[in-house]
Amino acid sequence: MKQKENYPDDTTESTPVVDTNSCGKSRNQEKVLIQIISIAIVDDDERFRSNLVALIERHPEFRVSGTFGDAESALVNIPDLNVDVVLMDINLPGMDGVECVSRLMAQLPKVQILMLTVYEDNERLFNSLLAGANGYLLKRSPNDKLVEAIREVFQGGSPMTPQIARRVVLRMKGKESAKRILGELTPRENEVLEQLALGARYKEICDQLDLSFDTVRFHIRHIYEKLRVHSRTEAVIKYLAERPPKP
Repeated sequence: MKQKENYPDDTTESTPVVDTNSCGKSRNQEKVLIQIISIAIVDDDERFRSNLVALIERHPEFRVSGTFGDAESALVNIPDLNVDVVLMDINLPGMDGVECVSRLMAQLPKVQILMLTVYEDNERLFNSLLAGANGYLLKRSPNDKLVEAIREVFQGGSPMTPQIARRVVLRMKGKESAKRILGELTPRENEVLEQLALGARYKEICDQLDLSFDTVRFHIRHIYEKLRVHSRTEAVIKYLAERPPKP
């Protein structure tokens, strides 16, 4: 039996998409300044989906491109929607969220998937991360945490606790020798990857290593290419499998 959902609060006034500034720029001119993040939602609870849409669409940089009540319809439709982020329930009817993640990643390896779960310590949660999900969020999380998690995963982050990350690492050990792969990285790339493993965000990496934002993104792109991964989660897993954090 599924635990009762905690629905996103839908009492806050909506945020305008754009504001016309004092220089008289048109609404269309203003829109080009906003990078729109396209989002799909996969959850079998219709009320939860509706409230989630209302919450997300308060923010001008978000657009909900599609909502689905099961994995099967999501797999058919999401590849045609050109979405950036998928919010995926784990406990779906029929095909579960873990299998849906695996199949969706096979079709869309660059899409960012954020799992929605009631229970944090759950085998399905670990399996979804191993299948390629980039992070997770508890359904009872405050609204601002949800918005922050969407932004973080879109920017290459992996919202999850260090405890969960370590358990994923332990499950991945032995599947591939990371030593040889990590040896292909430059000293600077190793420094950036170490910061990612410590949970640092891009801006924090910039400050810590005295690098520009574009330079950090350049190094991370090359790290992904050399490690043959598509997300921060996968990169950190390979790093920690060879260089586990000190207790």
